[in-house]
Amino acid sequence: MHAIRQHTFGPAGNLLFEEVDDPTPGTGQVRIAVSAAGVHVLDTTIRSGVGRGPFPLPALPMTPGREVAGVVTALGEGAEAGWLGRRVVAHLGQASGGYAESAVANASALHALPDHVSDDVAVAMIGTGRTAMGVFEGAAIRPDDTVLVLAAAGGIGALAVQEARAVGARVVGAAGGAAKVELVAGLGADVAVDYSEPGWDKGIEGVTVVLDAVGGTLGRTAFELLVPGGRLVLFGWALGTEPTKFTGDDLFARSLSASVVLGPTMLRRLREFEERSLAAAASGRLTPVTSTFPLAEAAKAHRALENRETVGKVVLKP
Repeated sequence: MHAIRQHTFGPAGNLLFEEVDDPTPGTGQVRIAVSAAGVHVLDTTIRSGVGRGPFPLPALPMTPGREVAGVVTALGEGAEAGWLGRRVVAHLGQASGGYAESAVANASALHALPDHVSDDVAVAMIGTGRTAMGVFEGAAIRPDDTVLVLAAAGGIGALAVQEARAVGARVVGAAGGAAKVELVAGLGADVAVDYSEPGWDKGIEGVTVVLDAVGGTLGRTAFELLVPGGRLVLFGWALGTEPTKFTGDDLFARSLSASVVLGPTMLRRLREFEERSLAAAASGRLTPVTSTFPLAEAAKAHRALENRETVGKVVLKP
């Protein structure tokens, strides 16, 4: 089979399309013929050799990739026979071999897929979608809210626009560039703005919730738009920036609250959030946006993601 292999940390060009042996499932594991593999921004930092989060960098050489969907083709000892031949999706963990034509997953990580949920959708929802579920729970969006979504054309942002609309809130979606703004408007945002333009924040009023995965000066600008009693929900920051900065005095001045929805609390509930995310896709409540690349062009996909040229969830197709 073919897989993406990385022998040294560094730029995207270090991701090589190579022929390797089929993986063998161990005890309690299955092998999946991969139809879609997810690409996460964390993959790019791991590739570069920069640690981000609580997990150590993987040993090299390695095959990146944390999320896969496809058909179970082989069972390890102790795996239930009923999984064989089933369409499934699984989160593999940190840098665990997803960029490949076949991958091994723990049977305990599998979710069976209904026929009407595509592999691309499943891959988007098993990772990005589960994070979105934690974000939505932490934000506790209400019908009377005005929600400002930063990076609204991204994987989580696109889902957040849809979720806030489904709740009945007013949605302001901010993204970079005319094409992304058009996408955000098509997702149902009441207002779509281009935050790469000077003065993008002018005229935006009544913001009660900011969903911030961008940070830096954009995050701070969004923070300033919150009305008294508003809520800032933090769940990351973009490549090349740092988390949105504020002080306790900033919060007290307008009775604001700030929460971080990633970390240990979410880690304890990943399976629950995966189930909720996949159910939202199956019901049609949420439809992820995806950008697709051939598996052999994983390096190109990483460059596009790092240069903010993609929309939604980036997916590799073997």
